[in-house]
Amino acid sequence: MKKNIFILFLTGLLVMSCNDFLDRKSLTTMDDSNYWTSESNLRLFANGFYNNYFNGYNSSWTTDYSPLTGYSFSDDLVSTGVQTNFYAQAPTSNSSTSESSAWIASYGGPQWNFAWVRKCNLFINRIDGMKGKSITDEAYNHWSAVGRFFRGFEYSRLVSVFGNVPYYDKVVGDGEKDLLYKDRDDRTFVMDKVYDDLNYAFDNMRTNDGNVQYLNKYIAASFISRLMLFEGSWQKYHLNNTEKAKKYFAFAVKAANFVMASGKYNFTSDFRSLFGSDNLASNKEVILYRTYDATQSVTHAVQSYSDGYSGQTQGPNLDLAKSFICKDSKPYQLSTVTDADKFDIASMVKTRDPRFEATFSNTVASCTQSSSLLYAYKFSDRVSPTYFNGVYPAMYASNTNVNDAPVIRYAEVVLNWIEAKAELATMGEAAVTQSDIDVSINAIRNRPLDATAIARGVTKTAPLQLTTLVTDPSKDDPAISDLMWEIRRERRMEFVFEFARLMDIRRWKKIDYMNYTTHPEKMLGLWIDFPKELPSFLVTTKVGKLKVKDATGNVITYNGTNASSMVGFYIPENSADRNSFTNRVYLCPIGTSTINAYKDKGYTLTQTPGWE
Repeated sequence: MKKNIFILFLTGLLVMSCNDFLDRKSLTTMDDSNYWTSESNLRLFANGFYNNYFNGYNSSWTTDYSPLTGYSFSDDLVSTGVQTNFYAQAPTSNSSTSESSAWIASYGGPQWNFAWVRKCNLFINRIDGMKGKSITDEAYNHWSAVGRFFRGFEYSRLVSVFGNVPYYDKVVGDGEKDLLYKDRDDRTFVMDKVYDDLNYAFDNMRTNDGNVQYLNKYIAASFISRLMLFEGSWQKYHLNNTEKAKKYFAFAVKAANFVMASGKYNFTSDFRSLFGSDNLASNKEVILYRTYDATQSVTHAVQSYSDGYSGQTQGPNLDLAKSFICKDSKPYQLSTVTDADKFDIASMVKTRDPRFEATFSNTVASCTQSSSLLYAYKFSDRVSPTYFNGVYPAMYASNTNVNDAPVIRYAEVVLNWIEAKAELATMGEAAVTQSDIDVSINAIRNRPLDATAIARGVTKTAPLQLTTLVTDPSKDDPAISDLMWEIRRERRMEFVFEFARLMDIRRWKKIDYMNYTTHPEKMLGLWIDFPKELPSFLVTTKVGKLKVKDATGNVITYNGTNASSMVGFYIPENSADRNSFTNRVYLCPIGTSTINAYKDKGYTLTQTPGWE
């Protein structure tokens, strides 16, 4: 039986009916007056953070921070009807004081909620009270590092959503009104505090806490590379603060380099196995994973939405598909690979990077449940799709999936590393070398292929060579180097349906990519020959609804008599662009009820710029 460290050990109050026992202290709830006495109790309390920060595939039907079912707001995806909108105005409420509050999907982060900040501060405070008493100095350093890591993590997420936020480094009492109702602190001030927390965690956390699934320095460093890359990019592209950008990028490089230099991680499994396996314990690419076990009622639903049967209302679009590099390491416009300029599924499986085949279905017939008629199989094993149109076993069905979830992977660490190094090179630091590319992008491209991929004609992508780097005709920003463009492409291929895309285009200041009117290929699916590949769509109910765009850009609508003409890029039914938006959407507004609550107490909470 798998050991599931994500089960919360501190359970609710045990209700007793016998009056003789009413004056006895509970044996099952934490008594703050005597709980903080041992390192084992610290570990139990720390485990309570895991579900919030190491979500994996989340649990049951919950979609917060989960791939595919949760991260469905980005320029990679298209839906039928009107595309999902940003806030049109500040909402009445998007705040909470509960540890179980929901996230804000359109920002990939938390609501205006400081419950987890308070939990972190309480943890740190109690650890301070144990110093020199019930734990050793080494244990004190480690557990303080754990507490400060989670506090830095939470503030990083809050800042990524809202920008300026009030900063608290202690538990605030109910009577401290001036602190409880303080206005927002400057983003850079807060992130410098986060830097200090994460730097302390990096310097003091154990490299091994007795179980590879317990938070340790390698896991922390991996997340630090993510959080510092985000902030470095924001400081550069949004705030034009080169000094701060260099500081955060340098920490991202340092943290990632620690993981890379350890020799503990490598690319030894095929891409699909990272997401569909029911046991990631031996996978050397997975730094931290979340286990699921039906016998403990710890299951999820992500694989059920990656089986060909369940609907994917947000389907991959043509723009995403075209971003996949050809197997000769060139963009399709410059590739010499046969059929590189064809965009039907069969051609793309054979001509593109192996991650295309491992991410999507290889036939249109099994894509009918996707809004774009390109279906994501990334989060299932190779067996699950074989039950298509049949009866799925419990492990593949409903919310009873048990495949393990990679929480953070080595591929992300090396891509964070190479991007941060490339950014630093634009600021006077050392240039990226071929050896840097070989241990990052090229190491990823050299992953082994599984038998299914090989049987479908898939081959590994050629290594990226700096001496033969080409300019992609699709590159839309002359200020971005060809190398940086390829690094960004690599992230897009690697992290489809995961956390990264929305966060990436926000930190790069590329939110205009979400405007499908100016980027029309994001409103399309792949090239489909309906008479040959999907004749089941040429029916009366599709008259006036089924549309394609041909090679000359003409839109052809099915009228019941023109079946032979229905060949082209698929247009999702009734699709329309989202409402217009401005750069204010980079940061989330605060709910008006929260602002009014401050006002009622005689305090001012400043609204996010642009949302006043």
